[in-house]
Amino acid sequence: MNDHRSVSIVMIEDDEGHARLIEKNIRRAGILNDISHFTDGTTALHYLFHHQDGPALNGPALVLLDLNLPDMSGTDILTKIKAEDSPLKRTPVVVLTTTDDKVEIQRCYDLGCNVYITKPVNYESFAQAIRQLGLFLSVIQVPEVDAG
Repeated sequence: MNDHRSVSIVMIEDDEGHARLIEKNIRRAGILNDISHFTDGTTALHYLFHHQDGPALNGPALVLLDLNLPDMSGTDILTKIKAEDSPLKRTPVVVLTTTDDKVEIQRCYDLGCNVYITKPVNYESFAQAIRQLGLFLSVIQVPEVDAG
């Protein structure tokens, strides 16, 4: 039975202002799950795949992924998470980015992202979008990680 074993949220977002806004509005939506925040892809990937508290070794997670990171593109991270031999291939990934380029959106879905959200430029719209995301997070089911 899935007891909604606490799904951890891994936020990969290099903009501290956006990260605070995302966290604040997820909390406002009543989501109390742990949020681990990373500002670059290298550290985030290490945590996802190798850290003892990370999802590959420690159970279900949901990834909030910005595409524009200082050290690599978010699509590189998405590719690694969703790779055929990845223990995290079923982990839901929500892309949160300022890019609304149709080609980029299609590419992310082709790579396996589950939700693509363009960050509204306007603060209030962004806050509202994140609160709605929080409500979405409160109802979705996340699959267990393959301990394969």
